[in-house]
Amino acid sequence: MRAFWAAFPDAEQPLKAWHDEVIIARWQNPSDVMAIYRSASILKNGRVVFNIAGNKFRLVVAVYYPGQLVLIKFIGTHAQYDQIDANYINQGGNK
Repeated sequence: MRAFWAAFPDAEQPLKAWHDEVIIARWQNPSDVMAIYRSASILKNGRVVFNIAGNKFRLVVAVYYPGQLVLIKFIGTHAQYDQIDANYINQGGNK
């Protein structure tokens, strides 16, 4: 996340706020995510897309609910997000 907000400084505070909320979250299923983040999109395979900074940026994560793990798969601008398949993207590239 730090590398991303170094390139996009206006993403820093919204990403820090998201991180702080996720650290204390105890999500058991996608409904728990939606209860807090109504604009999130739930995808297959435990993937969730979050709108950051008023939808200026997109954050794709994989959530492993039993282990309370959230793995960042992609952070990008809305335009960059439109170029990927959020169901399969990993930080190093698509699929």
